[in-house]
Amino acid sequence: MGQTTLSAAVIIAAAALMLSAGVRAQVVDSSGTSCGGVTPPFRPARYNQLGLNLTCDRTSNPPRLFLGGSGGHSIRVVDITLRNATGAIVNTTSQEWSVALHVVVASSSGCPRCSSKGHSTGLIIGLSTAIGTCLLLLFLCAILLVRKVKERRVKILKQNFFGQNRGQLLRQLASHKTGMAERMIISLEELQKATNNFDETRQLSVGGNRTVHKGILSDLHVVAIMKSNIMVHKEIEEFINEVAILSQVNHRNIVKLFGCCLETETPLLVYEFISNGTLSDYLHSKPLRSISWVIRLRIATEIAKAIGYLHYNISVPIIHRDIKSPNILFDETLTSKVSGFGASRYTHVDRRMEIRAVQGTRGYFDPTYYYTGRLTEKSDVYSFGVILIELLTRKIPTTYVSSGGDVLVVQFVALFEDGDLVEILDPQVLREGGDDRPTMRQVEMLLEGLSAHVKRE
Repeated sequence: MGQTTLSAAVIIAAAALMLSAGVRAQVVDSSGTSCGGVTPPFRPARYNQLGLNLTCDRTSNPPRLFLGGSGGHSIRVVDITLRNATGAIVNTTSQEWSVALHVVVASSSGCPRCSSKGHSTGLIIGLSTAIGTCLLLLFLCAILLVRKVKERRVKILKQNFFGQNRGQLLRQLASHKTGMAERMIISLEELQKATNNFDETRQLSVGGNRTVHKGILSDLHVVAIMKSNIMVHKEIEEFINEVAILSQVNHRNIVKLFGCCLETETPLLVYEFISNGTLSDYLHSKPLRSISWVIRLRIATEIAKAIGYLHYNISVPIIHRDIKSPNILFDETLTSKVSGFGASRYTHVDRRMEIRAVQGTRGYFDPTYYYTGRLTEKSDVYSFGVILIELLTRKIPTTYVSSGGDVLVVQFVALFEDGDLVEILDPQVLREGGDDRPTMRQVEMLLEGLSAHVKRE
């Protein structure tokens, strides 16, 4: 490859410029005609006399000098100089005189009128391009293969989680509503986009064993995405139960469930975003805010409407089983929204159920349900009564203990029977009670209505 020096074969020692004895040589100039930057020491005719056929191809640009050989082949000459001699051939009649030439050719290949240097360079460029292209293709194929393998693994993992999280059970529970299962099951990819891959800046709350993120779905609904950090088999069943129940309810005072995601290790619930916290926060967060009697009545009324809807206004009545202030959410207009349906159950025709595992929250728990294991709608009524006491007293049912060791409900009833509720009522309720007290006629009508209701029971 590259330039080749034919100093042994083409140094004209065997093919030298030799003048035969008796042959009268003509005087020539000290150099031949320049061809493409190469100037032979002698005129081309001298080489031609020796059969070397030195020719200049002026059809190419720049011109190229060729040294012809036998068989019609030629070699491109890139340099030709005198070696160990200078000057010109002079006339001689009896003396042989030789001049050694140093010829540098482009290639020894004998390829007709071709440049080995150009050919080699082209070959190198061609091979380099081909190899580079092959390596690039291999690299791209490797990336695609790795991506496909990862996507396949993720898909299998999602399918495993879907089965583990009782996805088929959810579909069965929702099978009576056309398209409901497909609407309620939201992909992990959708929730990752909605929360910027569950970025910490989107976290609304982190506590207990649950984390809540704020997100925006592709349909522009603002949602709260609840994720359980740890979940056991029992909790998964409660999760599926909550999804199945909430998918059937539609009430302004019950939190709306958009759907769920079952493609993660612990399933995700997607609710409408409720911005103003819970009733528990509203009543007990420090510093305590002023809550008028009118607002307390409205909150109680909205909760009562939601529970009544669950008991009487849907085809299969639902018992909530966990009515408590942390499960009452407030939106931006302070409208109450009942949530927390994980422990809820459908009721039978006679509205009674035998429950093996009693569930609820201490302080809000129906004692009758606890001791008998019989779940009825009255269990929700008891829990609602505890919330009414909480609204009146601003005491926390789960932690309150009187000086005598009584829990909130027992203490309230005892004081009510003694006519001494002022000891436990919220001072603001007492201050606002003057002008808002009912007339005795109103009290009489209310008591008559209660008596009639008790008789019917």
